[in-house]
Amino acid sequence: MNISKFEQRVLHVLAQGGRIVHRRDDSGHIVAVDCFTREGHVLADCSLAVFHRLRRRGLISSKGGGPYRATRLGRSAVRSQPDNR
Repeated sequence: MNISKFEQRVLHVLAQGGRIVHRRDDSGHIVAVDCFTREGHVLADCSLAVFHRLRRRGLISSKGGGPYRATRLGRSAVRSQPDNR
């Protein structure tokens, strides 16, 4: 699966235990996202467009209105990095 550099960075953070917190407008549409690492730092590479591409491909999902996390497919699509745990 072809994954862009920005999508790869976001998936890598999510595979290590990070999360994507989303905000909705009054009509229920997602208007802003923030990607947090497991240490609580914000990842600047996570834009709304990257979020929508990952969600459309099924690489991230949310359960019960909670934060978005990597799915099994998302964890298998990420290329390994030297600091993966």
